[in-house]
Amino acid sequence: MMITVEFPYGKGTMPLHVEDDMLKAVIECDPPEEVTLSERELIEQALAAPIGSPPLAEMARGKKKVLVITSDHTRPVPSHMTLPPMLREIRRGSPDADITILIATGTHRASTEAEMRAKFGDEMVDHERFVVHRCTEAELVYKGKLPSGCELYVNALADRADLIVADGFIEPHFFAGFSGGRKSVLPGIAGRESVHENHCARLIGHERTRIGVLEGNIVHRDMLAAAKMTGLAFILNVVLRNKKVVAAFAGDTEKAHAAGCEYSKKLFAKPAVEADIVFTSNGGYPLDQNLYQSVKSMVTCEGCVREGGVVVCVSKCSDGSGGENFVRWFTENGDAHDVARIIAAIPDKETKIDQWQAQVLARVMCRATVIVVSGEENRAMIESMGMRYAPTADEAYAMAKQIVPEADGVVCIPDGVSVIIL
Repeated sequence: MMITVEFPYGKGTMPLHVEDDMLKAVIECDPPEEVTLSERELIEQALAAPIGSPPLAEMARGKKKVLVITSDHTRPVPSHMTLPPMLREIRRGSPDADITILIATGTHRASTEAEMRAKFGDEMVDHERFVVHRCTEAELVYKGKLPSGCELYVNALADRADLIVADGFIEPHFFAGFSGGRKSVLPGIAGRESVHENHCARLIGHERTRIGVLEGNIVHRDMLAAAKMTGLAFILNVVLRNKKVVAAFAGDTEKAHAAGCEYSKKLFAKPAVEADIVFTSNGGYPLDQNLYQSVKSMVTCEGCVREGGVVVCVSKCSDGSGGENFVRWFTENGDAHDVARIIAAIPDKETKIDQWQAQVLARVMCRATVIVVSGEENRAMIESMGMRYAPTADEAYAMAKQIVPEADGVVCIPDGVSVIIL
């Protein structure tokens, strides 16, 4: 008897058919407690009862210039729902406030107008002032040294604001522990060199720089320090399940984010089930737009796949690699073991673009064979990096059984970016 497991793929799904005696587990985060409020009501409730801070309207009172940091097109933050009530509260406290919405791209490419309209809606794009952060072109200001010794430069708009706030979302993050909160500043609106230092081989390679870990995580420590040094005073972060808001947390940058992470850990943390073959996806659109982002779900599989096994990532990658520099780490530096060795020797201040993503992917590839299920147009890229290509999950499964003929079973993690393997 065959069992069908559906994996998010682009804006749809892709099925995997696996024998019932081979399927060891389907690992998904628990459904949240029954939510009686709508998504918008959850957001309004969070704003009405902020954690560790006064209400946003009160904080905005007397402020003339307000900077609102928001996520870019690569993040599924429902900004069309989070930003309007934030702007309303700011204007309730300061009706004449001069508000700039800064799109936190980090080192990503700039969001296009079409992507902005899809994310924020025509009404906001047409009537609010948006600025897209460009890490190599923006005017930057120096804020000081972070606990690790890295130097922090951020978009100069932060220094011109009387109040800085941000929206975002909280999910497990493969080296920051969790997304959201302080990440709006670093990497969100930081200069490229600061992002590179924060993502250097020394910090990424630390034993506590792992998914779901905040205590002792030196990358998180630097990010939190950066947010405080820059003056991020208030956040509104949501937790998503199946792309729907199931919880919202507002208030002090550190305290509200910590509360959201605690909730997320209870929702997303699952015990490891070991197997020779592990399937995952990057959660579909927008998180599976490129291979670069899809590394996140591959990392989740580390906790389940046995040494010498197979990791299969189902990812549409409609936007290709996500960065040619990321690809070149593997096409120009030998196999994954060579890439890992080369990156480990790079000093903090000489961190190269996309080295951190290559470092983490190499770690996964040193443990297991990686098969990527994607469109035919991505085949050459995938294979050039030392991974295997398959057009469907079923064909990837057939390949995996050839790679590990005595495979003891299959574990499926349909949404790899929303699970923490303990």
